[in-house]
Amino acid sequence: MSTETRRGESMDTETRSADGLPAAVQRADVHLQHAVEQFLYAEAEHLDNHRYHEWLEFFGEDVHYWAPTRMTRTFRERDAEISGPDEGAFIDDDFPFLRGRVRRLTSGLSWSEEPPSRTRRLLTNVRVAHREDGDLDVVCNFWVYRSRLERHQDWFVGERFDVLRHHGGAVPFKIRERRIVLEQTTILAPSISIFL
Repeated sequence: MSTETRRGESMDTETRSADGLPAAVQRADVHLQHAVEQFLYAEAEHLDNHRYHEWLEFFGEDVHYWAPTRMTRTFRERDAEISGPDEGAFIDDDFPFLRGRVRRLTSGLSWSEEPPSRTRRLLTNVRVAHREDGDLDVVCNFWVYRSRLERHQDWFVGERFDVLRHHGGAVPFKIRERRIVLEQTTILAPSISIFL
């Protein structure tokens, strides 16, 4: 399972792991699986509680945080459904840009988030695989609900592809890369002013 897969599609079900199982049912170390899931849940909790400065500590300073655009394609053209790294993106941030977005969100001057949105993030189907460089490929499904002001509601649904680097200390991993593949081709929300 590699985030190098260009378009974000699932791995071919015929791919086999070293133990002979289909890649989709690889055995994962229970302790590692638990540690990764707890890390992702803690990150989501920081965002839902608007603890943005602490949330930045989950990321390496070399992070690439991006959400490529998506287009409806025929079955034969599905490999071109998700834009590539040098093509269109809803979000395309590095660490300084993330830090700037946090500064803006917490300044009280961000008109699209003042007063702030209420959010709830649900993560599921977390899959963990080792990379040759020692880092981890982590894939999960997400659903982010946003309620704003009195009546406005949005939701964002998709799949996230993270690369996690082991890190000592209070935060056991650092996110080196995050690719957010939304199921929506047209974002009906007025903005993506929250973090996904």
